Amino acid sequence: MKPSLPLLARAGALLFAASLVASAADQPAHDIYAAVAMTKAQKNSPTPTDSGLYVRRAGSTEWSLYGPRVLGITSIADQPGTNGQVLLLSCADGVLRSTNGGASWRKTTGWDVADVRCIDFAPSHPATAYAATCWGPLRSTDGGATWELAQNGLPKLYCQTLSPDPANAQRVLLGTEAGIYVSNDGAKSWTPTRGPAVCILRIARGVKNPDTLIAGTLGHGVLISHDNGASWSPTDAGSATANLYAAAIDPADTNRLAVGGWGVGLRVSADGGKTWTDRTAGLPAKNVFVVAFDPEVKGRLWASTFEEGTRYSDDLGATWQDGGLYGAYAFDFVFLPAARTP
Repeated sequence: MKPSLPLLARAGALLFAASLVASAADQPAHDIYAAVAMTKAQKNSPTPTDSGLYVRRAGSTEWSLYGPRVLGITSIADQPGTNGQVLLLSCADGVLRSTNGGASWRKTTGWDVADVRCIDFAPSHPATAYAATCWGPLRSTDGGATWELAQNGLPKLYCQTLSPDPANAQRVLLGTEAGIYVSNDGAKSWTPTRGPAVCILRIARGVKNPDTLIAGTLGHGVLISHDNGASWSPTDAGSATANLYAAAIDPADTNRLAVGGWGVGLRVSADGGKTWTDRTAGLPAKNVFVVAFDPEVKGRLWASTFEEGTRYSDDLGATWQDGGLYGAYAFDFVFLPAARTP
């Protein structure tokens, strides 16, 4: 079953940021790139938000349009070891690549590639990148400059999300409309993992423990894996029939999880998914597309809701504050240390 709403899915991408009111000691020393997919005009917004790539510089409380101004951006990836210069964007029109920190962009996929849902580099081999599309997975071996279809035995499935193994560039997990598949040979072959054959909308991977992953599904709740994606089991987040477009694992504590979705708001867990708490109160809408834990500000959680911009919380969602990007909803945000970016 193909999902009716677009989604992103990039494991490890930290999302959102905006006006921060924490103390100076808590201010994160990084720039934040935001993929804003669609927006609407807000009656009381000081400035309407256009679709495109945005950046909030370290020490600033404002977002600025950084380009390109395109519709349907779903994820951002920065190539390790390039000091923030080589960036990839997945979007409705294919893959866009920048080699100058986002100052200019070039499309690197052909006319026959569209609706790219997710993109990421293999951390252990930065020249290798993977992308999930409506036609199947793509692979690049030259840092995203060129791409090839990498179905290689995979059934013709709509693919939404992926997660390369941080220690093994040949291993990658792929979320499809019929469950999660794995390749251990650089996308030369694929096998289904042990788990429900349901539509996967997002995969998130732990940082402290990369063998722990969670997945949001279309109408089947949350799945969790503790063996690097080899097997998956459901965990009850009180949203068993929800479409969960958002999932995140705290990089500082693998037991802290967050999920969000269409019509169900946001749920958090502090015990690895054994129990969950509804943290929707204070958000402007119950339609959550992205959640993320700040990697540098302990306890900070970011969320983006449909056409209502971003919110952030410093108490694991008990209270929320306005994060800017009025009228927007975003699919992906990546944090780059300020010293790395131009």
